[in-house]
Amino acid sequence: MTFAIDCRMCGKSGIGAFIDGILPHLLATEHQFLLLGLDDSHRIPSLPRSLYEAKNVRLLPCDVAAFSLRETFFFPLAIAKKINACDAFVSPYCNIPSGIHVPIYATIHDIVFLDVALAGKIGTLARKLFYRHAVSKSQAIFTVSEFSKGRIIKKLHCKKPVHVVHSSVPEYLQEPLSPLPAKTDTIIFIGNIKRHKGLHTLLPAFESFRAQCKAEGLSLPRLLIVGEKNNFRTQDSGLFSLEKTEGVEFTGFVTNEKLKLLLSEAKILVQPSLYEGFGLPPMEALCCGTKAIVSDIAVFKEVYEGLPLTFFKAEDIADLSQKLLSVWKEKDLLAPTKNRYSFEKTAAKMLSCMI
Repeated sequence: MTFAIDCRMCGKSGIGAFIDGILPHLLATEHQFLLLGLDDSHRIPSLPRSLYEAKNVRLLPCDVAAFSLRETFFFPLAIAKKINACDAFVSPYCNIPSGIHVPIYATIHDIVFLDVALAGKIGTLARKLFYRHAVSKSQAIFTVSEFSKGRIIKKLHCKKPVHVVHSSVPEYLQEPLSPLPAKTDTIIFIGNIKRHKGLHTLLPAFESFRAQCKAEGLSLPRLLIVGEKNNFRTQDSGLFSLEKTEGVEFTGFVTNEKLKLLLSEAKILVQPSLYEGFGLPPMEALCCGTKAIVSDIAVFKEVYEGLPLTFFKAEDIADLSQKLLSVWKEKDLLAPTKNRYSFEKTAAKMLSCMI
């Protein structure tokens, strides 16, 4: 079979990392692939060189932006014609270009914009229309957790098949550093700086925990927040008022190599989210031999069932502070945990649903 795959988000975080992860495994099969948005003259560093040279691959350059009016209503007919010569079109997200008539398989990782007030009424409505359009046009929907599957079915009234294919830790994080670096007095948070990520719980909990460490004569922790400070939304959470909290550092953007080192050196990763479709940072931490404390939301209990991490009650500042202190005092180290999920399995599951 020949599959057209939307690769316009390759090389970016989030959705881009998902498509970057599954592409090499899809291309390792006997099928043929038309890769929308890739151009041999402008190669994406996160994709292996062999991808561009594979015999079962054709590249289809496209400068039409995802989620644009041009994509939605005026997608170039010449490009759509080439896609329609394939057996199916695969979208790594919920955007579907106009003029595509072959079976479509869209991916909805979560519906956070419908479940959490993040974008205002107009922004929420626009995203709802994209979600519903994807469901309407698709033969089936891919998603990354049973939690997201349930929300898609309920909130979007989806009657199409919804297949859970999971996400995975990027390959560069799956093998621990050798030798493992010594642990530093560091707690790490990784994620977009939005209210549903739970920083409004983490920051005061960290302040209380650090004061307790000082009172008990323990080593004083520092909190590394890995994310662009420019993404802070003061109208949502007023986090700038805590920007100068003692012991808190903002790293800004870091390279993959630096992120792996920071994860490996940290004593604890904290993921205090109120909502996730999957939530990768805790798995990334475990792969690096770092303990993780996560909120007790449904998706984390699903994704991390049986794995060696600690849950705290979501949005409970006192509980998180106590869990931080308890784990901080532990003397034993955590051996790197083998990644439970893999993009190889994700790609195989997706193909099995389309053939």
